[in-house]
Amino acid sequence: MSEYVLSCCASCDLNPEWMKRRDLPYAFFNVTLDGLSVKDDMGLSFSPRELIKRMEEGADTKTSQVSLGEYQTYFEEFLKEGKDVLHVTLSSGISGTYNAACTAAKMMMEEYPDRKIIVIDSMAASSGYGLLMDYAADKRDEGLSMDELADWIEKNKLLINHWFFSTDLKYYIKGGRISKTAGTIGQALSICPLLNVDFEGRLIPREKIRTKKKVVKRIVEKMVEDADSGINYTGKVFISDSDQELGDQVQALIEETFPQLKGRVHRFDIGCTIVSHTGPGTVALFFKGKKRID
Repeated sequence: MSEYVLSCCASCDLNPEWMKRRDLPYAFFNVTLDGLSVKDDMGLSFSPRELIKRMEEGADTKTSQVSLGEYQTYFEEFLKEGKDVLHVTLSSGISGTYNAACTAAKMMMEEYPDRKIIVIDSMAASSGYGLLMDYAADKRDEGLSMDELADWIEKNKLLINHWFFSTDLKYYIKGGRISKTAGTIGQALSICPLLNVDFEGRLIPREKIRTKKKVVKRIVEKMVEDADSGINYTGKVFISDSDQELGDQVQALIEETFPQLKGRVHRFDIGCTIVSHTGPGTVALFFKGKKRID
């Protein structure tokens, strides 16, 4: 075990087995499904696929971030063991969990003055957040101290590129990201918005593309444009989705376009917290590449 704990939140959208293997503990978000509260614990309590099925049947969903009290309890488990904590949160551009974690960390360090908690805003989401954590776990395992790793994360977090698309605009209309009029027209024209996460960790619509076939092609073109070394990219690639068939298509085109990545693309479900906002029909692609500057 390391002398410090590297941790995050379940909204990094990997899976429990992966997190255990990488020694990455995580705090839970909460999802309310038709008034019933369930934990987003990477599918241990309630699977994202079941949530998607319920959403398609008309279920209403709401999400709530890790609360101040939950963070205090979470951090204290490690502090009691004499461990310091380096905690990386979901992007402040889409959630208030960073502020809650910072407040909880300050309070717990007053209670445990010999211990240290560092909180970092990932500026990332879903398995892009997970990809950042996976790279950070590599650096931890190489022997970086907590302060050194915190510095590395701050310097490298904007290199994690996020591109995603949706073929179902219903939940973007519901969340206010797209007007009802624009969404209705978009659905009639089979518009699939292509979005990314910007340098402030916000979800930004970038292009409007007609048909699923074209948006699958375009998201891979974005990877060619932005990935380290273009089609010679050899780094990690994560895909998370709420539509397995479309995810399969993106993976197949990546492995065709990037010969050195065949068999090396890792797949995950979009977790309950994120899919509550994106809905079915979403595919997200994450890789290391150009620094996000807008």
